[in-house]
Amino acid sequence: MTNPASTSPTAPASPEVVVARLRPHARALFWPTLFLIAVCGVTGYYSGSLAEPWQNTLLLAGAAAVTALLWLLPLVSWLTRRYTITTRRIILVHGIFVHTRQEVLHSRGYDVSVRRTWLQSLMRSGTVRITSGGGTVLQLQDVPGAALVQQALQDLTEQARAAQARSAQGFRPDPSALGDETAFWTGR
Repeated sequence: MTNPASTSPTAPASPEVVVARLRPHARALFWPTLFLIAVCGVTGYYSGSLAEPWQNTLLLAGAAAVTALLWLLPLVSWLTRRYTITTRRIILVHGIFVHTRQEVLHSRGYDVSVRRTWLQSLMRSGTVRITSGGGTVLQLQDVPGAALVQQALQDLTEQARAAQARSAQGFRPDPSALGDETAFWTGR
C-alpha cells in the first residue's frame, strides 16, 4: 500500500543534499611548492655563513617575504576557491580579501561545456563552463574529473526538469478563478 501523502503534489520537497565538494586541481601548487623548496635550500645553505649578523637577519627576513609571496599567497588563494554541487544548485565561493559567492539553480536550466588544455587532458581535469539562460557564466576552473562533473551536472538538470514537470502536472489553476477580464499594462 502506498502512502497517499507521498503522491500528493503538496508533499514537501526532498532536502538538499551535497553531491560533491571540489577545489581546483592541486597541480596549481606545483610551482609555489618548488619555490618553497628552493628558498629553504638557499636559506639553509647561506644562513649563518654571512660575515655580518645583520646580513643573516636580512637573509631570513627576505626568505620569509619570498615564502609568503610565492608560496603562502597561492596556497591561501587555492584553499579559498571552493565549488559545491548539491541536488538543487551549484555554489562557487572564492576570494581572499573580498569573499564572492555565486549560485546557479539546476531548475533554471543551463548549458554545460568543458574546456581542456593538453596538460588538463593528461590529468583528466578541465574548466567546466556553465552558461545559464540569463547570460550568467560560471566557470569551475581546472576541476579534477571534469567529464564526470559535466555528466553529473547534466543529470541533476534533467532531474530538476522532471521534478518541475511533475509539480506542474499536479498544479492546475481553476479557470473560473481567473475571470473573463484581462489586465493590460501600458507601462505609463
